[in-house]
Amino acid sequence: MSRDRALLERALDRGEQDGGNVEFKERLSRDVHLEGGRRESLAAQLRHRLLSGDGEATYVVGVTDDGGLAGVDPDTFSETMDVLSLLAEEADAHIDEVQTWSVDGVSRSSESGGDRSSETSGLVGVATIREGGVLETDDEHVVVGTAGHVDHGKSTLVGSLVTGTPDDGDGATRAYLDVQPHEVERGLSADLSYAVYGFDEEGPVRVRNPNRKTDRAEVVEEADRLVSFVDTVGHEPWLRTTIRGLVGQKLDYGLLVVAADDGPTRTTREHLGVLLATDLPTIVAITKTDIVDEERIEDVEREVERLLREVDKSPLRVSRHGVDAAVEEISERVVPIVETSAITMDGLETLDELFDRLPKTSQDTGEFRMYVDRSYSVTGVGAVASGTVMSGEVEAGDELLLGPMPDGRFREVEVRSIEMHYHRVDEAQAGRIVGIALKGVKESAIDRGMVLLPRDADPDPVREFEAEVMVLNHPTRIGDGYEPVVHLETIGEAAAFYPKNGRLLPGDTGKTTVRFKFRPYLVEEGQKFVFREGRSKGVGTVTDVHPME
Repeated sequence: MSRDRALLERALDRGEQDGGNVEFKERLSRDVHLEGGRRESLAAQLRHRLLSGDGEATYVVGVTDDGGLAGVDPDTFSETMDVLSLLAEEADAHIDEVQTWSVDGVSRSSESGGDRSSETSGLVGVATIREGGVLETDDEHVVVGTAGHVDHGKSTLVGSLVTGTPDDGDGATRAYLDVQPHEVERGLSADLSYAVYGFDEEGPVRVRNPNRKTDRAEVVEEADRLVSFVDTVGHEPWLRTTIRGLVGQKLDYGLLVVAADDGPTRTTREHLGVLLATDLPTIVAITKTDIVDEERIEDVEREVERLLREVDKSPLRVSRHGVDAAVEEISERVVPIVETSAITMDGLETLDELFDRLPKTSQDTGEFRMYVDRSYSVTGVGAVASGTVMSGEVEAGDELLLGPMPDGRFREVEVRSIEMHYHRVDEAQAGRIVGIALKGVKESAIDRGMVLLPRDADPDPVREFEAEVMVLNHPTRIGDGYEPVVHLETIGEAAAFYPKNGRLLPGDTGKTTVRFKFRPYLVEEGQKFVFREGRSKGVGTVTDVHPME
């Protein structure tokens, strides 16, 4: 909740006027205000307020007709926002922002000196409504997973890409991407990706300051094509966040950075292994080319090429073969290499052209599915589950299943609203990183690794499955009862391995039974996963599942 009550005070002081853009509503309900002719009448009233405010209207919710602070409970406030959103849609407008305040124990004097309201409890909110429909989503949204060793310039490169600003040599553009944990608490936000920019007919649409949600929202609204970057961590090989960023999202491409002064490291090799093991088309960016000579750049490129050939990939130097060849040939086998510098901006135009032209690879027209990556509670909205839409599409008002719960059951929920990059949307398709406000569940019941599915789905919770795995690193042999953490979609759970031949050695590929230690999840044949335990690491593919009885 905002501590700044100035917006509320100004709206109350202005009050309702025939020619004004402020409207007071104590509450709105579906049963009363959307029935008969009420919907059309209220939508006409909203259009009048928008015209009076040159395209902007202010609705104060939880107050009486004379501006008294009545306050409403959170469920009533949420329903009021749902109804107001439908009225705005009817008026060809959208809710741009909502701020709420607790009115516990508040009394406010009227102009005559008396009490405008007595002791009350509940919420009062101010909704800013603007002309124009909500953002129309499309299929031109490419999601890129970034990886690379710490200090190799990953965040600096992305910061310069999305802002068009050269770095100062001290990581100034990297600071644009320092997303603080409290950001997810500010409102209904699905800002899992830490950077976004786009393209229109004239070229790149940059973000002036990615730390301002309004700047990012403008890019989402204005660009014809979006590129989102999903953050990973480079400080320690295969940290949970790195793996989740690469296997838990619906990615189209990988971007692996290698610093020209340092060259490929063990972390580079391991991150490349995850990217390629998940069959993700990948671009390698050689960074920091401004601080070394041409001979060193050539040496590092040859090292990268050798590294790629070791895993049966074909390197393609974009400086030699051109962007056209990179766009045409990038695949699970061909890996373009681009030389870059965030200080001189060399190579960034090449990356711009690649991201503008590369086709989306993760389109999926199947039934809706989204694995939950985060959950949080928003005052006046309720429980929010955020993640990447893996397949199909979802719309506000859809009835879904959420689960499995620890006992294997799925719970029925309803989509209150959807938001993407601080922009409210009517629907979201596969590949979108969204926050979905849910009706019918408390935030405390939502866990990472759960999945949202259509109401008529018939999902089977899984505690045990069969897999084919490849052990990339392990100090000894893997035997029965080995317990790493398995990362599958957004699931990160301890699981016991039972190899078919009794053991697996480093470099081995073999079959194993995998059993989750604590609870069931939705797992299906063909899904890929990563497992780790200490310095042990490996990748696998689900070959069969054992649904719970």
